[in-house]
Amino acid sequence: MGKNSTSTYDYIVIGTGPAGAVIAKSLTDDKRTSVLVLESGGNHDKDKPIKDSTFALELEEVFFSNYFWQGEGTPQEELDGRAFEWTTGRLSGGGSSINGEQYVRPTAAVLQRWERLLGPLWSPDKAVRRFQALENYNGETTNINARGYQGRISIRQAPETPTLMAHKLTTAIERATGYPIILDYNDPDTPLGPFTRWQLFQQPNGRRESSSTAFLSPDIMTSTGRDVHNRKLTVMFRTTALRILFSGKRAIGVEFLKDGKCIRAYSRKKVIISAGINSPQLLMLSGIGSAKMLKKAGIPVIFDNPNVGQRLKNHTLNFAAFTTNSKDRALPAQDPNALYTGGAFLPDPSGIDPDERAVQLIGIGSEEQLTIAILYLRPKSKGTIRIQSKDPLNIVLADEGFLSDPDDMEAVKRIYQTYIRNIALELEKIDPSYKLLSPTFETMDDDERLEEFIKENFDHNHHQQGFLRMAPLSEGGVVNRKGNVHGVQDLIVADASIVPYTVDGNTSSAAYLIGYTIAKQLCKRKKKQRPRTEMGEE
Repeated sequence: MGKNSTSTYDYIVIGTGPAGAVIAKSLTDDKRTSVLVLESGGNHDKDKPIKDSTFALELEEVFFSNYFWQGEGTPQEELDGRAFEWTTGRLSGGGSSINGEQYVRPTAAVLQRWERLLGPLWSPDKAVRRFQALENYNGETTNINARGYQGRISIRQAPETPTLMAHKLTTAIERATGYPIILDYNDPDTPLGPFTRWQLFQQPNGRRESSSTAFLSPDIMTSTGRDVHNRKLTVMFRTTALRILFSGKRAIGVEFLKDGKCIRAYSRKKVIISAGINSPQLLMLSGIGSAKMLKKAGIPVIFDNPNVGQRLKNHTLNFAAFTTNSKDRALPAQDPNALYTGGAFLPDPSGIDPDERAVQLIGIGSEEQLTIAILYLRPKSKGTIRIQSKDPLNIVLADEGFLSDPDDMEAVKRIYQTYIRNIALELEKIDPSYKLLSPTFETMDDDERLEEFIKENFDHNHHQQGFLRMAPLSEGGVVNRKGNVHGVQDLIVADASIVPYTVDGNTSSAAYLIGYTIAKQLCKRKKKQRPRTEMGEE
């Protein structure tokens, strides 16, 4: 395909996850702006495992090959050489189409750090206003002014009537920690405490809401990616981006694989990478990264930035299991889409920063067992992402560095020895049927045994973030505060990879916030630039 009118667009967006879909829709709201979106997977919005929320937890365990990238990370030294999956959604909606559906905004404490580093564009107040614009909240709250009711992302607080099991768990957490039960954990005034109802990326009928269903819906495009209502939007499915094309240091297009053919498309204005865990590989294959590594791989260096692929962060994930009362249901019979049986956000039990989130507890119930998933939200351990060669189909070497900083092991131990121990004692007082199965109290009393349990019980969390950090170059940055890649022109990264400080909860909402914030900046810039004529005029 030559460089002609049919292969040239104002913008090219790579990826249809939370950030990419928001940007594509926002840009093409101006009917004069043309956007090409490249999505490596297909549109599976109507597939039962994708639209039916009851599959949400199974999807993240099975990693069906028709919906996921297939890959594995490097063996983890601090976890006895265990390796975990390295994957995300390979379909329209990206990770938002296959995740556990939990909607958790970053708190003001995190966003204040972003603001101090990056300026008022990322202030907590502006973030709240953007979340209001994005969300269509279907639930209760103590602060209606902090919630949005007209946005495109349906958020359902579920279940409407929590079960007795959920009430028992949250009451036990309240008594064990001293933090009162809260109604709305996304209210900036109540970020801490136990709760019976999660907020989920779901439509009012309980079906999954993703970036695809919210921003690439039938009023925006057809299921095959053709635009509607005179919108200049083209989405190419089953299309894998290979590298960014440059003229000097200016990004001018993308080379991609489509139907077995290597094709090029060109951009008049900007190329936007929203490929999640695949974004650093695209940068490195395109010549942006450590010059030493690029030269070794035989890739011409466009800009030497050793920060690319560094500072990979992920929350830790462990579990505690309890017996249950056989008479207690985990979920209401009429609402299996509720998915979870209560939960909590809590500070570090050490007393450090008592007003800030450091722990996320998720109740996952069944007829025989209640499991508490335990996430430590403030890890110090860092990992790396490196390419092996210039072959774009060669999987990256992703070393997540779990527990490589010993402070993380100490933090997880504290969670067990303080929170889980006390929750177990209170839960058994409320109902003697609820007894701690694992770890045992004896294990928690023995530091060495508890460390071994944590390593064996450790699981992988799909909350990878920060490896293309949004920060000044001198502070480990890969992109600036507006997502522009340092050292080149007209290239943006917009997804959770640019998170500057680790978010204190699930990452999807942060990706939506990043996409929407950058989209607003691009739209503002477009208005200032009109009219324009030739390619490349700024």
